[in-house]
Amino acid sequence: MTRPQRHLSALLAALLAAAPAVQAQEQPQAPLNSDAVHHTAISNAAVRQGSATAEQRLGERVVFRSMDEPRTELVGYLFRPEGPTPESGAPAVVLLHGRGGVYSSLADGVYEARNLTLRLKFWAAYWTDRGYYALVVDSFGPRGYPTGFAAGTYSSRPPEINEVTIRPLDAYGALRFLRSLEGVADDRIGLMGFSNGASTVLSALADDKPGDMRRIGFRAGLALYPGCGLQGRFRREYKTYAPVEVFMGTADQEVSPESCRTLVDRAQAAGASVNLTLYPDAAHGFDDPSRSRQAVAANAAATEDLRGRVDRFFEVQLARR
Repeated sequence: MTRPQRHLSALLAALLAAAPAVQAQEQPQAPLNSDAVHHTAISNAAVRQGSATAEQRLGERVVFRSMDEPRTELVGYLFRPEGPTPESGAPAVVLLHGRGGVYSSLADGVYEARNLTLRLKFWAAYWTDRGYYALVVDSFGPRGYPTGFAAGTYSSRPPEINEVTIRPLDAYGALRFLRSLEGVADDRIGLMGFSNGASTVLSALADDKPGDMRRIGFRAGLALYPGCGLQGRFRREYKTYAPVEVFMGTADQEVSPESCRTLVDRAQAAGASVNLTLYPDAAHGFDDPSRSRQAVAANAAATEDLRGRVDRFFEVQLARR
């Protein structure tokens, strides 16, 4: 077991701590007077309108600690559910960025909520429209890499942003933060990641951790176009402690669908609830709501199908027990 793995083992019990272990810049909580989470189907026109809404909606900047060994202070952007919060608390989704980081390439050094990527803005709005809290986690900026990394730079990236050993600790720091917030149903939190963040989802939900992770961990995970090699850590066996859905295109130019098929087959052989959906001719990052990405028919078809599938998945997996 590596040093980061030993550290994770020592810290996961802290997820059960009652006292908040975070600092946050928060606004007053909305009244709690409803017990329903709204899940509505959306037409293509509504999706386009939702993209515009996502552009206009800003998350509140929060800070909290990673569970890594230096206890890195991370920055996040918290988006609250539209409408009243259920009396029993609302579910939540942690969103993990890809290799490019959380900020748009047009941010021009201004690293704040209004300059989040279009993809992250869209998904934050998508979940809050359905009654979820959404927390976008910045793993790169607080460690000195706010602009992220270009394609083809994997071998030269610094170890402190490793998606197998470090970023899962950021995800668990986010989980702990959300559980400290009034209004969040602390047993109904899911994890969603994109590309490098999706690899983090696969690592974070791996069933190689101490304690009853089915009780104290994430309820489910969504991994969009991950790299599935995971540095060879799960070469012999891979299984997850919670259900995971993996989505990617057959024309992905950055990561290997075949590698993900191998990993998913390994997980299923071990009895884990892990499934892979492959979209014909869709590219890496096919769900980006930009006009250029969605102008490709295969990307647009994959995106439309994906949005419905992930909604139904979390509706079931994050339902009240």
